Amino acid sequence: MEHAISPEVEALLMKRFAGHKACPHGVPLRGGFAQLRKEGTVLLSELQLHDSAETTLLTLNSRSTLATLAAPLKINYHEPPRRTASGAFSRIALPISQTILSSGLTGHAPTIGTGATAHSRGDPVTTSNDNAFNRRDFIGGALAGVAINSLPIPAFAAADDPDLQSVLSQIPKLHDENVKRLQEWIALPSIAAENRNFPQGPEYMAQLARDAGFSNVEIISTSGKPGVFGLLDSGTPTWVGIYFMYDVKQFDPSEWSSPPLEARLVDKEGLGKTCVGRGAVNQKGPETAFLGALHAFKAAGKKVPVNLVLVCEGEEEIGSPHFPEVVHQPKVAAALKKCMGVFIPEAGQDANGGVEISLGAKGVVELELVSTGERWGRGPKHDVHSSLEAQVDSPTWHLVQALNTLIEPDGHTPAVAGFFDKAKPLTPAQIKMIQDVSAVRSEATVKQQLGVEHWVQDTNWLDSLILLESKPTINIEGLVAGYTGPGGKTVLPHRAVAKIDMRLVPDMTAAGTLALLKDHLAKHGFGDIEVNMTGGYDPTQTSPDSKLIQAQIATYRKLGLNPVLWPRSAGSWPGYIFTSEPLNLPAGHFGLGHGTGAHAPNEYYLIDSTNPKVSGIDGAVGSFVQYLYALA
Repeated sequence: MEHAISPEVEALLMKRFAGHKACPHGVPLRGGFAQLRKEGTVLLSELQLHDSAETTLLTLNSRSTLATLAAPLKINYHEPPRRTASGAFSRIALPISQTILSSGLTGHAPTIGTGATAHSRGDPVTTSNDNAFNRRDFIGGALAGVAINSLPIPAFAAADDPDLQSVLSQIPKLHDENVKRLQEWIALPSIAAENRNFPQGPEYMAQLARDAGFSNVEIISTSGKPGVFGLLDSGTPTWVGIYFMYDVKQFDPSEWSSPPLEARLVDKEGLGKTCVGRGAVNQKGPETAFLGALHAFKAAGKKVPVNLVLVCEGEEEIGSPHFPEVVHQPKVAAALKKCMGVFIPEAGQDANGGVEISLGAKGVVELELVSTGERWGRGPKHDVHSSLEAQVDSPTWHLVQALNTLIEPDGHTPAVAGFFDKAKPLTPAQIKMIQDVSAVRSEATVKQQLGVEHWVQDTNWLDSLILLESKPTINIEGLVAGYTGPGGKTVLPHRAVAKIDMRLVPDMTAAGTLALLKDHLAKHGFGDIEVNMTGGYDPTQTSPDSKLIQAQIATYRKLGLNPVLWPRSAGSWPGYIFTSEPLNLPAGHFGLGHGTGAHAPNEYYLIDSTNPKVSGIDGAVGSFVQYLYALA
């Protein structure tokens, strides 16, 4: 089936690539561009597009899946001629289906196209800006708004599925709306630790859900901050759970390069345009992208291919102490029991475009250790002059001594008796996952991002990753005692507080680990120190064979990436509530896109990528559309 391009596009192509040579039969040259004129059409074998302003490089070639263009266009794309059994070349025109491509959707140079040919698989046309095709030249004027053509993609709803194509075609049109939605959400921070923006936060979340197409949206009261629950019933056989959090971490504006609630768009070298603000990547950016996918379905007038159950909380950043009250509501639990699994949206790409699939997450216990003169029975019951240190005990030193008993002399290894007893060792398969990742993940890049020069105890890169995945930890988040303002204030404080988190691996439990800590303090003479758990939960683990994870693997591969499996996230999320009794559901993370700085100053989420290997927000939205089809 022939699809001739317009004369205007043909003229631009011929003008731009006039200097390129082709073999007599139009077969693509390695590293070059082959073109063949026949009956007034141009045969495209490989074509690389480059936006000189955004430096977004797009490659169209024969190994493709989906690619992206912010402003779509229509081209005539055929498989290169093949040699027949007789040795003659046969010109084959394959069926063409419209596919909307949004910038940065794939994790490598984004591609579209036909079945691969041996001589051209993986060969970009060029990496030179001089030889790259200027996208704006190609799509200027009357060409804007027409869809690019590609071939069907198996293992999904096929790429020629008109519903899928209609949904994908909405993504570039909704770009500004999605960015605005993210910026406005960042401007309303819900911070459970500060009791900030409640009930505004859950009310805002509920409205976001309604706007995206959820019905029966309810704000679920708990003993703490409310949750949000909603259903999106498309009438399909498959139900999928979606976990959201609407709260964010605290912040100190003085530490930021731009106001943390302004959500300023900032260009970052090597990345592109980013949105900088508290909650940008954790979790409002990825969640906005997922909502953007649902808005794309609405704009296209198409049904979401699966039914969705939304469960959302406002206390994730303090350890989700009341989230079980949301999930255990009869109506919520009944809806979740119908689900094949639960996932949390994420910006899953690193700065080089790679993506990992985490098969679980560490658990966590967040707590405060409080030393006071009142409970100790020694030291002052209120702050006194520091000169009295000579004759009065110090509750602050008492706390420091207690903290020192929690770790071995190496300053790192937990010394609490029984702490490692239930820690499940990594399996050979999990160690192999870590070895595979260590070979492709850049140690130098990670060190630069973290601002470190050495791993603990000067371990090598691989061993540090094994420790990250296998080792439970005791960490001091903060220490507060006495005066901390400008200058000095000579006081002997009557109260000192240490904020602690303990990260847990399977088969440790939050309750069991807390009990071990209390017993340890009592046995070492620090039974007077208050232990106040503020939140926490058990670790999670999901089988790579579950449909939830297999759909992730298939989606990433169809989008041109090669995902690697990762035993578990070293961070924590309350997925245990889904993976444990009584639900026993697979749970995981999914999503293209990039961002970093969670809990830190200058947190950001990538909006428009200048790296062809990394997705911006449009690519993230598109990945969620594709994942929903894969789950169906």
